[in-house]
Amino acid sequence: MSATANAPRAPIARQDAGSDPYAWLQERDAPEVMDYLKAENAYQEAQLADQAELREQLFQEIKGRILETDLSLASPWGPYLYYPRTTAGDEYPRHYRCPRPADDSATVDESHEELLLDPNVLANGGFLSLGAFNVSPDHQRLAYSLDTNGDEIYTLFVKELASGAISELPFEDCDGSMTWANDSQTLFFAELDDTHRPHKLLRHRLGSDTAELVFEEPDGRFFLHCYRASSERQLILLLNSKTTSEAWVLDAEHPEQAFTCLAPRVEDHEYYPDHGQLDGQWRWFIRSNQDGINFALYHAPSDSVPRREQWQVLVPHREQIMLEGMTLNAAALTLSLREGGLPIIEVHPQGLAAYRVELPDAAYSLYVSDSLEFVSQRIRLRYEALNRPAQVRQLELLNGEQKVLKQTPVLGPFDADAYVSQRLWATAADGTQVPISLVQRREDLGKPVPLYLYGYGAYGESLDPWFSHARLSLLERGVAFAIAHVRGGGELGEAWYRAGKQEHKTNTFGDFIACAEHLIANGVTRAEQLAISGGSAGGLLIGAVLNQRPDLFKAAIAEVPFVDVLNTMLDPDLPLTVTEYDEWGNPADPEVYARIKAYAPYENVKAQAYPALLVVAGYNDSRVQYWEAAKWVAKLRVTKTDDNLLLLKTELGAGHGGMSGRYQGLKDVALEYGFVFKVLGLV
Repeated sequence: MSATANAPRAPIARQDAGSDPYAWLQERDAPEVMDYLKAENAYQEAQLADQAELREQLFQEIKGRILETDLSLASPWGPYLYYPRTTAGDEYPRHYRCPRPADDSATVDESHEELLLDPNVLANGGFLSLGAFNVSPDHQRLAYSLDTNGDEIYTLFVKELASGAISELPFEDCDGSMTWANDSQTLFFAELDDTHRPHKLLRHRLGSDTAELVFEEPDGRFFLHCYRASSERQLILLLNSKTTSEAWVLDAEHPEQAFTCLAPRVEDHEYYPDHGQLDGQWRWFIRSNQDGINFALYHAPSDSVPRREQWQVLVPHREQIMLEGMTLNAAALTLSLREGGLPIIEVHPQGLAAYRVELPDAAYSLYVSDSLEFVSQRIRLRYEALNRPAQVRQLELLNGEQKVLKQTPVLGPFDADAYVSQRLWATAADGTQVPISLVQRREDLGKPVPLYLYGYGAYGESLDPWFSHARLSLLERGVAFAIAHVRGGGELGEAWYRAGKQEHKTNTFGDFIACAEHLIANGVTRAEQLAISGGSAGGLLIGAVLNQRPDLFKAAIAEVPFVDVLNTMLDPDLPLTVTEYDEWGNPADPEVYARIKAYAPYENVKAQAYPALLVVAGYNDSRVQYWEAAKWVAKLRVTKTDDNLLLLKTELGAGHGGMSGRYQGLKDVALEYGFVFKVLGLV
């Protein structure tokens, strides 16, 4: 009997379905849709039932490597240290504070700690996502927001920390953000429109049941976000699309006033302001691409809102170096750069020569994890590699000294030197060199081994190498892990991103195929040992390469995959569609329509053999609708010519990020790894 003999089968077409025979699966909550999804879930469970013992073993061994009761580093702010703590058996960390020590250390005094929030109680066994967690400037109140469905619509709360009294704010359709003004009485929050876009900023004063509309963004491409500047003296309202931004600013001491525009939007001009000090003077700092796509840094006086012509160059545009971000405090300006595919931290201390942070590995992930207080001479960096657990490093800004404050523990036997991390380069069809990050057991060097290849390649997001406790369950079984840093991501700067979007999107797919071919040609793995994976826009990548080169892969995993690209982009009423035009194009244009149709995974399913495939969706997902995965699987079922496993799992109580809670997340990983082991014959 074939593997798909008893699989659920969707009707091939409906009379009213037009050119999309599975459009009926978009009828959310319809009985026949729920029956179909539940039947697919039951089929997935039945096909992997023989792995129950293996999945439990994987879950226990992954959990066994993690220190279940753990205190994260405390962050000093005002008179307190703030910190989360995870406890064995709990799905979520609890949030605490304690008085700040007189010696100004970050040593927690547990005997005087105060529990601020316990998400485990709030979840009550169900889904929970904590959005905002913002203590008021006077440290008397906590503003927080909760999503209990996975649809990324949040309920807002304010807790009086002295009494423990909690007020639920009477506002609906909130995006979860909450920003305090300096009076500790005024909150700014954003409201979602029908397409799930933050489009209104509202001002609420505690004690009132109403909120005042402050700003409304009518352009469907632009998202609205309000935040406190590094100096804590200014509030910034950022409006940005994929290609253009505009910022409005407000003195945080006078929240009753109106925001003022820093620089009116100009198409394709992106700028991102912050507020801090330079040579003892309060200044605006603006990261802008007005002089080049890799961004430059400008400064301007803040005694009034400066005109754009008043911006002065502080760090000029550099052709080979991407300026990704900045961190401001009174001691230094810290730049987050990207050069040669790697993240770089460059520090400009006040009155001293600039320097770069030195690191031990050739391929790694590095970013500013905590800027601490504005008046401070140190910041914290997070550093990790494929074979090195994450470290929090304290950086003394004035002299560059580093101190490892904490390294994520790995319980049980673990030797980082038993694994080799490498940076390889594949050659794409157009001659472009595409980086690959690879980790495997040292003992497996020089011979082909099973390999798990991961990719994303969209929105300019960078997949820097990261350590994973769970991934050790692959490596210990002789499965190598690699990341294909394809165009469309941001690993090699803005030009790398632009070379994988819009009319250049097919470069993303070609790069991934080139990486797979390189790993096979160089004896790292073989096609019959190669599993691939990607999620969201990375799921689009997986679907596209499966249509183009199914012979290259043995197994594939697609999580919340954006595979019905054409139909989604044709529907402007869906969440995110309009703002996504800058990434994929607007198919109302016939040329764009043809371009998307030529690569969209759902549109291009063929009568050919496909690798074994596990597809995971979230029913409450507001970013990639559940039906994209369901329609794709339904079409594959009646079109493909092989008997390989084709499984669909729809999390009926989750959204884009899957089930909430750390233990459920580990079980999801165990399911996916078990699927890979089954298909590759490793069980």
